[in-house]
Amino acid sequence: MSSSALKGGGFQVPGARGSGPEQRPAVTGARRRRLGWAWAGLGAVVVSAVGFTLVAQAAGEREQVLVLARDVPAGRVLKPGDLRVVEVAADAGVVPLADRGTVLGRQARVPLLAGSLLAPGQVGARADFPPKGFSQVALAVEPGGAPPDLARGERVAVLPGPDGAGAGAVSDEAEEKAVSAVAGTVTGVRAAESAGGPRVVTVLVETGAARRAAQLEHPRVVVLPAQGREAP
Repeated sequence: MSSSALKGGGFQVPGARGSGPEQRPAVTGARRRRLGWAWAGLGAVVVSAVGFTLVAQAAGEREQVLVLARDVPAGRVLKPGDLRVVEVAADAGVVPLADRGTVLGRQARVPLLAGSLLAPGQVGARADFPPKGFSQVALAVEPGGAPPDLARGERVAVLPGPDGAGAGAVSDEAEEKAVSAVAGTVTGVRAAESAGGPRVVTVLVETGAARRAAQLEHPRVVVLPAQGREAP
């Protein structure tokens, strides 16, 4: 047996590299650390793949729900033509296609806007609109008396037009009331029946101000800032 076969009183493993006097054996702890990093990297890849799959599945979970095909005023019974079906990634709070039969034939509790998703609480046995303490006022607004793109839901101020001061002498108090604005929310906009004719703008106002708004001559509708209630 050659001297290389014996090393420190032990046998050399066949096929293993012999270590000379200047070469130290490999440290087992370092190997374990490298192996640990390898497993950690593999685990990260697996976790990433699983996470991506779950996210993809969640994003792909779409449901057929009901959406308003046209505007429906409060109190009107929902008909099949009022609804259409869309497929969206929706959560609780909307009416699925499977529940269509439970909403048809029921009244709209509040004004429903075309293109909006239908919620279960928006239909019922009767209308709950206007809310207590509020009234709706329909105004005949002449061309130029309101923005052309005026839409439902916008907060507005209703003021008398340039010819709305009235005739005859009036007291200072009466004049102040006549020119003061009435704040409200647009609930409906109906196009003019003829060219150059007035549009009908329905505004939800406090009941105490409803009479004053209805008596304004040549009413002018101005959209208020999102965070303001003061008339310009």
